[in-house]
Amino acid sequence: MKNIFKKKLKNNNEDGFTLIEMLLVLLVISVLIILIIPNIAAQSANVQNTGCEAQVRMVQSQVEAYTLNEGSPPATIDVLVPNYLTSEQISCANGDAIVINNGQAIRTE
Repeated sequence: MKNIFKKKLKNNNEDGFTLIEMLLVLLVISVLIILIIPNIAAQSANVQNTGCEAQVRMVQSQVEAYTLNEGSPPATIDVLVPNYLTSEQISCANGDAIVINNGQAIRTE
C-alpha cells in the first residue's frame, strides 16, 4: 500500500504555484504600487508647473516683441491676442492665468 502511495506521489509532477507563492507575489506588487503611485502624482504636478513656467517665458518674449514694434509694453495680455498670441496661450494648461504687470508676464494662481 505504501509503495502505491509513493508511486502516485512520484508520478504527480504537476508544476504550478502554491498559494503562498501567489500571495507573496501579490504582496510584492502591492508594495511596489504603494511606492510608485504617490511619486507619479508628484511628478504630474511638477510637469504642470514646469509647463506653466515655460508658457510665461514665451508670453514674456511676445511682450518684448510687442514693445520693440510698438514702442511701449502692452497694458494687458489681451492686446497681444490678435497678432502675437492665440487665445489658448494667455493661460496655462493647469488653469493659472498669465497677466502683464509693468511689462512683465506673471503667472497668477
